[in-house]
Amino acid sequence: MTQPIKITPPLTDKDVEKLKSGDKVLITGVLYTARDAAHKRLIELLDKGEKLPFDIKGQLIYYVGPTPAKPGQVTGSAGPTTSGRMDVYIPKLLELGLKGTIGKGQRSAEVVDAMKKHKAVYLAAVGGAAALIAKTIKKAEIVAYEDLGPEAIRRLEVVDFPAIVVNDIYGNDLFKIGVERYRKVG
Repeated sequence: MTQPIKITPPLTDKDVEKLKSGDKVLITGVLYTARDAAHKRLIELLDKGEKLPFDIKGQLIYYVGPTPAKPGQVTGSAGPTTSGRMDVYIPKLLELGLKGTIGKGQRSAEVVDAMKKHKAVYLAAVGGAAALIAKTIKKAEIVAYEDLGPEAIRRLEVVDFPAIVVNDIYGNDLFKIGVERYRKVG
């Protein structure tokens, strides 16, 4: 079994060039959170020619709306949400230097093409491990859209946040690879 690859955002082209579909990664550093409503607002800002509330270049966005933190905790459960809901917004953010997203489920052909073009990756986090994922989050602060509650954009500081590379910059897709492997065995 291969050891997980340790990555620290912000990522460079060189960083993502090393990642291949199926690689396990451990992320230490900063992740930003955003879901549908926040993505819509980001694109609206860009359409107006305004600045984003954080520097997106080299960053990873985690699709999560964490539950409220209990006393003594940094955050509540922090499991991934379905990525496809953000697909309409992602090509523009990748064009601006976003290096990856983290969620669950497959991505559209348009997003996969944009990842190849702009050298970005899509990582999957395990949906059933929300409480365990929350333990990797050491600090969480809202940076924009507090009115969105759990869906506000947060800056998370994480240590050894686990994920798997689904789509790499070479067009490989772990979901398709898995289906092919199953067909060969079956």
